[in-house]
Amino acid sequence: MLAKVLSAGLLGLDAHLIEIEVDIGGGLPQFSIVGLPDATVRESRDRVRAALKNTGFLFPPKKITVNLAPAGIKKEGSGLDLGIAIGVLVAEGVLSQESMANYVLVGELSLDGHVKPITGALSIGMLCQGKHPLIIPAENAPEAAVLEQAEVYGVHTLPEVLAILNGEQSVSPVTVDREALFQAPAIIEEDFSEVRGQTQAKRALEIAAAGGHNILLIGPPGSGKTMLAQRLPSILPTLNQHEAIETTRVHSVAGTLPDGRSLITTRPFRAPHHNISEAGLIGGGTIPKPGEVSLAHHGVLFLDEVLEFRRQVLDSLRQPLEEGAVTITRVNATLRYPAQLMLVTAMNPCPCGYYGDRTRECHCSPQQIQRYRGRLSGPLLDRLDIHLEIPAVVVSELSKDTPAESSIAIRERVSAARSKQARRLHADGLFTNAQLKPRHLKKYCLIDEQGKKLLEQAVDRLGLSARAYGRILRVARTIADLADSEHLESPHLAEAIQYRSLDRVLPL
Repeated sequence: MLAKVLSAGLLGLDAHLIEIEVDIGGGLPQFSIVGLPDATVRESRDRVRAALKNTGFLFPPKKITVNLAPAGIKKEGSGLDLGIAIGVLVAEGVLSQESMANYVLVGELSLDGHVKPITGALSIGMLCQGKHPLIIPAENAPEAAVLEQAEVYGVHTLPEVLAILNGEQSVSPVTVDREALFQAPAIIEEDFSEVRGQTQAKRALEIAAAGGHNILLIGPPGSGKTMLAQRLPSILPTLNQHEAIETTRVHSVAGTLPDGRSLITTRPFRAPHHNISEAGLIGGGTIPKPGEVSLAHHGVLFLDEVLEFRRQVLDSLRQPLEEGAVTITRVNATLRYPAQLMLVTAMNPCPCGYYGDRTRECHCSPQQIQRYRGRLSGPLLDRLDIHLEIPAVVVSELSKDTPAESSIAIRERVSAARSKQARRLHADGLFTNAQLKPRHLKKYCLIDEQGKKLLEQAVDRLGLSARAYGRILRVARTIADLADSEHLESPHLAEAIQYRSLDRVLPL
């Protein structure tokens, strides 16, 4: 008998329907799976056989052929186990084909018949919403049910699935209070009120957060670079529902969604070690997965000691930073992962770390310093809007009892500036000043004659590239937004110019 069951698989971030066809015929006992299955899918034969036997069903000692359609797309992962097991039972007559209705079944089976969680449940829910009722592991059900019009049923065991399909067990779809997920107050563990001194650094980070700008922090060891970077997410605006779903999709597919969380409502902060590979940072691998740039989508990617990263790995960031997405091309597919993020990098000013320090002497030669800084390529440096020198904090600042400004107060100004940008750029499909393309600069970054002369002098003296010129205009536009000014004025441009410190000729 021939049975047909619907399931789903992942291709990048997107899910696609898979029709599982099961044919049981005469001949020597055999269990074969066709339709471009990977090793994990082929191994489902043993999981399905054991799960059926251990839940009281007779596994047919016949020739069983399973076809996964469409046959031209590679099938990966263990999520097809449940669909294959139900297909075998339908083909054996334990279940009727009519009972399958329009259900989509996804889940991994353990040997005792329990249904184990899978990755990418949110993407599968997006595929099924408004079209197919979805039967999925109970642990994944709240994640898929976050979507409107999603009819999701969470199950724990294989017999429970049969009871639902046969109508023997009445089960209501899983519901999630989406509003409550966003109304919960954000817990700020790292607050700017804990940072003493560093007024200019806080100002630069506020500008970066307000405009979504990438930033480079330069300073000696112990100056607070890491401390400042870790607190940047606390002043970013809260995620809206669309951003939260996009962020959760990436983490769900990558398998990094925290336990018990159906939706990520706080901006991610990723800080990979400097020995990370290119595939780990950008994404890819034998079975392509999102990298750190995509896991930081709508959040912050922090590269501490950035010059310790391999240059090839750093240069691979250029395309994601420019396009806001990562494209991974394979023989049989081209995958695209989102990467709208803020890049924060930190470095020492020289190999010993004390060049320019007022309290400790630097022993590096000019050639050593140039060679050290040369590890950061010019094209990547141009994509960092703000270069900020952070001096060591003096002891008198550390001993002050006056409380510093809190992250909540700074976030209010940042959110107000972001709202101005969203209203202004809505017609162009943009959200922040960092996303402005050259064609948008002429429209939104108009400057007067005095401002033009100031920029010309800066370009001549600092030897700025055309890309750096555009970065200054974008940062100046954000400074104007924080000042609630509709026009770019000379003070806004002057402050933006000073944030290109590595473009200056070093006094070596």
